[in-house]
Formats: sequence, structure tokens, C-alpha cells
Amino acid sequence: MRKIVFDIETANEFADVGRREPEALDLSMVCIHDSDDDSYKSFVKEELKSLWPILERADLLIGFNSEHFDLPLLAKYYSGDLSRIRSVDLLKEVKAVLGRRLKLDTLAEATLGKKKTADGMESIRWWRNGEVERVRKYCIEDVRITKELYDYARKNGVLKYLDNKKTNDILLPDAKNWEVFTAHTLTHTLPF
Repeated sequence: MRKIVFDIETANEFADVGRREPEALDLSMVCIHDSDDDSYKSFVKEELKSLWPILERADLLIGFNSEHFDLPLLAKYYSGDLSRIRSVDLLKEVKAVLGRRLKLDTLAEATLGKKKTADGMESIRWWRNGEVERVRKYCIEDVRITKELYDYARKNGVLKYLDNKKTNDILLPDAKNWEVFTAHTLTHTLPF
């Protein structure tokens, strides 16, 4: 099974475009972990044609807030239908159980004992200043954290978060079934 963990950074923010729709933003970078070769890769907007075949051959896309942010933004650049590839959005899974959203950083700190290296707004500033490598490093680290949280949830059926300095469990009983499904039918690369 080929799993792709991914994260997107943007070149601008909602205040710049005047609306809160991800597809109104401009992509600066996509970073992925590809389980096929256990590698981390990054793609700027001009390199997306190299990303599409990887996604098209994926059995599972894994992200954090990916259903409402990353995938709609990617769809702006992709001629096919990424929704045909099965995906797991860790934020959606957490919200379904907890009834509210949590930050990636909150889950990472309590579950993995680590914090994110920065935030999306800093990434936008770095991008605007031409600090592409800094954005790449940050984005890859977010992918690494998302992958580790996914792996932890699959193994343990739980993620953790801090609330009033107390560690709480988020039981994810479906986590063991995230990889049980039939293959998708998207198997070709669209010409660009």
C-alpha cells in the first residue's frame, strides 16, 4: 500500500485575498512523505507536474486539515479529481470524536513530546522574503509530525492532547481500519 502524507504552505493569507476559501490562496509548496521509498519530497508550484503521478498512484492520502484546506487548494491546480483517492484527515478524525478542533501542535506536544518548528504565518513571511529552503524545512517537519501522529494513532488507537495541563486521550477506534479498503481507480497521469 502506497501512503502519501502531505502538507501545503501558501504564498499568501486569507486577508490578502479577501475571503476564507482555500482555493483563493496561492500555493507556495507541497511536501510529502512517500511510503513507497520512505522519502520526503517537496514541490513548488512550478514542479506540481512531478507531484501528480505520485498522488495518482497513491492508495491513501494522509493530512491534517487536508479535507477542508489542502485538498481544495490542490484541486485548484489539478485537472483530475483528487477526491477519488481515499484520504484520512487527522483533524477530521479528532473533531469527530472530541467535538472540536485541535491544533497539530497541541496533538504533537502531548502525543509525541515535540512541538512544531514554526507556524503557517511565519512560512508566508519566509516565502515572501525568498527563504524557500526555510519554508521547505518547516513544511517537511509538519509532514513528519503528521506521519508520526498517524502511525501512533494506527498503532495505539488514540492520540493525546493537553487541557489545563492534564493529558487527555482521544480514542480513535476506527484508526486500525484506516487502511482497510478497496483500491481506487485513478491510475493515469493527466497531461500538463
